[in-house]
Amino acid sequence: MGSDNRPLPEVEAAVIASKEFGINVILVGDENQLTTELKKLGQDLEGVRVVHAPEWLEMSDHIQEARAKKQNTMVVGMQLVKDGEAQAFVTAGNTGMAMYFASKIFGLIPGLIRPCLGSTIPVKGGKSVLLDIGANSDCRPEFLVQFAQMGGVYARLMHGVTEPRIGLIANGEEEGKGNELVKATHPLLKEHLPGFAGNIEGKELFGGSVDVAVTDGFTGNVILKSTEAVASLIMSTLKEELMSSTRTKAGAFLAKPAFDKVRQLMDPAEIGSAPLLGVDELAFVGHGRSDAKAMVSAIARAVQAIDAGLLPGLKNSISKNGESK
Repeated sequence: MGSDNRPLPEVEAAVIASKEFGINVILVGDENQLTTELKKLGQDLEGVRVVHAPEWLEMSDHIQEARAKKQNTMVVGMQLVKDGEAQAFVTAGNTGMAMYFASKIFGLIPGLIRPCLGSTIPVKGGKSVLLDIGANSDCRPEFLVQFAQMGGVYARLMHGVTEPRIGLIANGEEEGKGNELVKATHPLLKEHLPGFAGNIEGKELFGGSVDVAVTDGFTGNVILKSTEAVASLIMSTLKEELMSSTRTKAGAFLAKPAFDKVRQLMDPAEIGSAPLLGVDELAFVGHGRSDAKAMVSAIARAVQAIDAGLLPGLKNSISKNGESK
């Protein structure tokens, strides 16, 4: 009951994912609506069950409105994970409230100061983890150190990078560049993370020079949304130009496999969700505009995280490195 087109994308994704991944999916929300949509699909629904929640959150809801809805779908769904009835929570709903309720219901990993949101972005030669992307607009240096630690674990377990290279986003590569937060964070990362590669600019991020890029949530959110907008502009402009004449249409037909690969690389639905790192369970937050394809991808990330042991890996990293003072 979280996406803009709820509950159809979630219901369709639950049915697809349960069959494709061989898992059980619990749909949390209005029982009548969810059951009706499931029946419309007319398929074997083994592997999907519904748990009723009488309330759900709007994208515009803030703390007061959300707390008043004591049996909203996020609370009910997260409690199922907390009680051991599920292993991960996935939503395409209100990001701020997902962070709020996850922190309240799951608690934080022992030793962690602040959770963050991460995103997998396409870069030259592969992909990189960008974090924070919006959970913490104002940060302290010790926050960024722990974000970097968790990002390194995510890159290792989810992206298969043996020794992740970690960069600090700044307006220059030199150690003295950046605002006060960057200047204060640089020596801490240098001290605490063996894989620290120093400051990086935007060109290094997308050039694939690091596997993890760390910044505050304000900057990360601007980078992510700007990147998505530029990618959309490039793809729409290419399509218009390629369809503008018979000659370009012929060329587009011949180059279709290459264009399909680029489209797949730049499609946010291929990733589907952002991990909420630092809470003491697995939680993934997708975009409100998510369709069924994006929601299947979001569920796939959760399955991968369970199989890879992401939560134990995060706990071990924070425990080993200790709380940054």
